[in-house]
Amino acid sequence: MTQRIDYFFSLASPWSFLGHDRLMAVARRAGADVVFHPVALGPVFAETGGLPLAKRAPARQRLRLVELQRWRLKLGLDFHIQPTHWPFDASLADRLVIAALLDGHSVDALLPRLFSGVWQKQEDLAEPAVLAALADEVALPGAALVTRADAADVVEAYAGNGALALASDVFGAPSYVLSGEVFWGQDRIDLLEDALTSGRAPFRP
Repeated sequence: MTQRIDYFFSLASPWSFLGHDRLMAVARRAGADVVFHPVALGPVFAETGGLPLAKRAPARQRLRLVELQRWRLKLGLDFHIQPTHWPFDASLADRLVIAALLDGHSVDALLPRLFSGVWQKQEDLAEPAVLAALADEVALPGAALVTRADAADVVEAYAGNGALALASDVFGAPSYVLSGEVFWGQDRIDLLEDALTSGRAPFRP
């Protein structure tokens, strides 16, 4: 039976960006399916005791910048720690991904391009024209998907992702859920791969 990874992420999350390619590689090696759940982090934080970055203690904010530098070196991945167009409202970009999924498109090329747009190329993913152009680059119908992103079923699915995150004990991004077991953070990908390949039963609280 094919294993399923429920992948909760935000395009505004640098940790989601850092983990994305490695998650997909792990899934390919394990023959697992990845189900994509772009999620608005604000409501999730509000329900689970998390704080938006600007409201976190200064020591936590400083450590975050150090950690990003550590991971940039560790992964050999060139990216901007504080991109020009960040923070930004990721809701339209997230919903564009959902629109593509609902219309039967693969997002295998779209997601890396969007993540790179934020963290490497410093493009403004809050702008509809930018999103349309990036989708066009990966051979998706950009303008149509931007329009579709405001459709009622897409908006409903986006809210549903947030509800599913809370029901799954997800409280931050990225989170990878395998058989009900939550792996929070891109630094847990090795543990996720261990669980995928070992055949062990999921751990429970």
